[in-house]
Amino acid sequence: MIDKTYNELFLCTGNSARSILAESIRTKEGGGRFKAYSAGSQPKGEVNPHALKELKALGYPAEGFSSKSWDVFAKPGAPEMDFIFTVCDSAHGEACPVWIGHPMTAHWGVEDPAAVTGSEVEIQRAFAQTARFLKNRIMVFLSLPLASIDRLALETKLRQIGTMEGSTTSQGKSA
Repeated sequence: MIDKTYNELFLCTGNSARSILAESIRTKEGGGRFKAYSAGSQPKGEVNPHALKELKALGYPAEGFSSKSWDVFAKPGAPEMDFIFTVCDSAHGEACPVWIGHPMTAHWGVEDPAAVTGSEVEIQRAFAQTARFLKNRIMVFLSLPLASIDRLALETKLRQIGTMEGSTTSQGKSA
C-alpha cells in the first residue's frame, strides 16, 4: 500500500527567509511523506543569503529555492495543497487566493530574522532561532496521526502548534 504524499505550502510576505527555511526543513524531515513549497504575497525576488547559510549549517537542502508569488499555486494545474501555513503575521492578515482543494490552514507566525540588524553574529543567531522554532513546529506536526485523526481535531492541533515557543501571537510569545 502506498501512503499519501501531502503537499504543504509555507507562506510569508517576501518569501525570502521564514517560508524558505520551513520549506527546506519540511522537505528533509518529511521523509518523502510531504512535498513542501513556499511562496509570498509580495516576493522579494531573491532568497536571503542568511537563510541559505543557516540551512547549510543545519544540514538541510540549501539549493534550488526561489522567491515567488503565491499566485503560482492558485493557478489551474498547480499542485493541490493539503496544508497551508502562514509563517509571518502580515501574510496571515492578507486576503489569500482561493486555494484548489480547500486545504487545512494554520498560522505559525515567528519573528522575521531578516528584520534583525546588528552584527553578523546577532543576525545569524536570529536565523538560527527562527529555524529552531519552525523545526519544532514541523516535528510536532510530523508526530500527529494524520491517517486516523478527523479534520476538525487536526485543524485544532495545527493551530495549537502555531502558539508554540517563538510565536508572534500573544498566546505563544515567550517572555
